[in-house]
Amino acid sequence: MKKVNLICIGCPLGCPLTVEMEDNNVISVQGATCKNGENYAIKEVTDPRRIVTSTVPVKNGSLPVVSVKTEKDIPKGKIFRCIEQLKSIELEAPVKIGQIVCADIASTGVAVVATKNIEKVGI
Repeated sequence: MKKVNLICIGCPLGCPLTVEMEDNNVISVQGATCKNGENYAIKEVTDPRRIVTSTVPVKNGSLPVVSVKTEKDIPKGKIFRCIEQLKSIELEAPVKIGQIVCADIASTGVAVVATKNIEKVGI
């Protein structure tokens, strides 16, 4: 039997969790003081995912870059591919909050959206 120790990020308590696994199946979760902790632990050991945040260059904008994020979490193993794909994107101002920057990042089916308004300047 395999044991995995985690610190829960489901709420501010940061409970220490122990997940017992056998053949990649979760047998038990100990240490969770709420259902969020148990759900987090199971997801983290079976299908870890993350929200990715970054920036993308903006041409003719009031700022040189715009902050972006994935609309929902993506598989942890695809984070570097996501970042590499974002490096090839450049937007033209204006940019609006919620604007789709990439509709399907790293073949995850998840969109990346702008998280800030950038006004057009100059020309």
